Amino acid sequence: MTVVAASASDRRDELARVYRDAATCERCPQLAQTRRNVVFGAGNADADLMFIGEAPGQSEDEQGLPFVGRAGKLLDELLTEIGLARGDVFITNVLMCRPPANRDPHPNEIDRCQDWLRRKVELVRPSLVCTLGNFATKLLREDQTGITRLHGQPEERRLGSLNVRLLPLFHPAAALYTPSNVELLREDFRQIPSLLGLPPLEQPPARVEAPEADEAREGSSLPAGRSGDAQLGLF
Repeated sequence: MTVVAASASDRRDELARVYRDAATCERCPQLAQTRRNVVFGAGNADADLMFIGEAPGQSEDEQGLPFVGRAGKLLDELLTEIGLARGDVFITNVLMCRPPANRDPHPNEIDRCQDWLRRKVELVRPSLVCTLGNFATKLLREDQTGITRLHGQPEERRLGSLNVRLLPLFHPAAALYTPSNVELLREDFRQIPSLLGLPPLEQPPARVEAPEADEAREGSSLPAGRSGDAQLGLF
């Protein structure tokens, strides 16, 4: 492998390569057997803002894209209210596969999926990460404090090799079950533009491993008739 400086184009290409690897992941045998699709993530591959939820639901599993059900519609609505759209952000989850019957993720499943999530964060390189709900918040903060106590309180965190601002938020799906939480989520969302407007945090140099020429040619194509960006859901 040759290590090169990571331009936006390099990182986008590497993200597509990681997606191809993740699409056949079998680290969690039960999830691999019951899923329809690996839901890797979608959005702007060079986004300043990343959302990290819990796990795919039925609609996400069917379509292979994150947040396409009722919770996704609420997320779209909240983004519109602060002047953003899906094409401006990157959205992913702690787990890439739907747990059977939408049960909670198991700790060993979260552990097995952590490397994939870390790579996505490092390659997109957002300045602000919004965790949606308890599972993402506890994982990224490495702390068991619940979302009810933490929501709307931004902080600075080191995620892998990246320094980010982290904003814990209620999960849209959970908020839908408690109408008062929708308003709390909306209020917390209003902080996002000002957080994105802050000076960037100091970062270590961005680097990716670039495949050698022969490997790059072998891995450059996806299934016939489907471009990498379309398959991955990149904008």
